[in-house]
Amino acid sequence: MDQDNKSEDESVGPSEDPSDEELPCIPPGLADGETMELLWQLRAQRRQLSPDLPETVTRLTAPDGSILYLVGTAHFSDSSKKDVAMTIRAVQPDVVVVELCQYRVSMLKMDENTLLREAKDINLEKVQQAIKQNGLMSGLMQILLLKVSAHITEQLGMAPGGEFREAFKEAGRVPFCKFHLGDRPIPVTFKRAIAALSLWQKARLAWGLCFLSDPISKEDVEKCKQKDLLEQTMSEMIGEFPALHQTIVAERDIYLTHTLRQATRCVEAPPDDQKVPAVVVGVVGMGHVPGIEKNWEKQLNINEIMSVAPPSRFGWVLRMVLKGVMMGMLGYACYRAGGSLGRTLLSLPTVQSILETLRPPHA
Repeated sequence: MDQDNKSEDESVGPSEDPSDEELPCIPPGLADGETMELLWQLRAQRRQLSPDLPETVTRLTAPDGSILYLVGTAHFSDSSKKDVAMTIRAVQPDVVVVELCQYRVSMLKMDENTLLREAKDINLEKVQQAIKQNGLMSGLMQILLLKVSAHITEQLGMAPGGEFREAFKEAGRVPFCKFHLGDRPIPVTFKRAIAALSLWQKARLAWGLCFLSDPISKEDVEKCKQKDLLEQTMSEMIGEFPALHQTIVAERDIYLTHTLRQATRCVEAPPDDQKVPAVVVGVVGMGHVPGIEKNWEKQLNINEIMSVAPPSRFGWVLRMVLKGVMMGMLGYACYRAGGSLGRTLLSLPTVQSILETLRPPHA
């Protein structure tokens, strides 16, 4: 099956580091069934039935009585990390769902310093990987968005996704808690976004991203958690790039709603596997919260937002031109370098990777 078209939510195991878990000590000699029942009871004792949660948390209820606590976050925010930790500790969920897909799962287990370094470093290898994964135009747009992330990272000295790592860590401390990846695969989002823009819109967007240099403060980031400010920003975005808003925000609202509803279903309680309403924590950017609330009780069809249109004729011509330019530059470099040195240059892993990228697809 094509990885880009998976509609099922992805699951990730809890942290394997014992120091990150605070599960209670189990008396020796208990049978497996007794151990499970004990852990279930201990979690039920920890769970607060009427928790006092941050104002960024929205409570939604499923038809079977299951409850979703939806935490709206700002992606570069320390207070969002605290909101996530407080919510998970208070409600002791059966499932935690985060706004990530399988292509971004690596950020969950990387340490902050490594992520900070990776976010700032946009090199040739990352460009090649983005183009191979998403195609030429979508890959270049991903690089431009990485540049925006790197700009914010450099301004704040903070790596993105801290609230998701906090959710992953806290989920590992809750007995029986599952961890799901709830976002649409990023290659699908990029390809649909690029296909929805006209040539002029693509040029304007790329220009704006290339020359982004406005200073950003931590106070600016925290303001992103205010719904009124966020709605104003979204309105401005809709006015300038309505197609982009549709694919990057509105369609992902639908996908996130689908995966959150899949998670918010009754669970089986030991010892007799009786079905009881589930408690779920969702961790998403504040910009997705209104859309999830709006779609929560609607009939949704995610198949239509998972399809990717074939590349346009213009995109094919542009790829061929760029390939020709790169081949010409490589050939000229080999000519200038001379025979033996040229062969050495062609044997380099980076050059081999470029040649692999330029090779036409098999019929």
